[in-house]
Amino acid sequence: MGAWFPAPQRPDQSFQLGKAFLPLLRFDLIEGRSESELKKILDVTHEVLLETLQVPKHDRYQVVHEHKRSRMVIEDTGLGFARSDKIVVLQITSRPRNREMKQAFYRLLVERLSASCEISPADVIVNFVTNDDEDWSFGAGRAQFLTGDL
Repeated sequence: MGAWFPAPQRPDQSFQLGKAFLPLLRFDLIEGRSESELKKILDVTHEVLLETLQVPKHDRYQVVHEHKRSRMVIEDTGLGFARSDKIVVLQITSRPRNREMKQAFYRLLVERLSASCEISPADVIVNFVTNDDEDWSFGAGRAQFLTGDL
């Protein structure tokens, strides 16, 4: 899986201290995928994140929760989607992103998961939860965006 702590800043990294980095991704899946399948889903999602939401490569925070089939009730919202056990429910907690970035993320994610992981576009649900600088602490009881540590 991805790194659990922020990578140290190095002179060769192009960190921009604007509003464009650091999403936390939570994946809810039906149990039964292999480690290699999980790794591929996480890697593909991170690649799409880099391309569409303009996050630095080492800002990778991904958490996977696997559930028994009976613990995930995911209907089609009246859109006619046929769901399978390959469903991916992805919640992205992030600073605000514009509409174009989000739409590009949605589109590219389903394209890549379909091509690389054989996951139907109907099996990908994404939800953005937005927050701001004071909503993040990376440890030590401090809000590093507010203190200037990040």
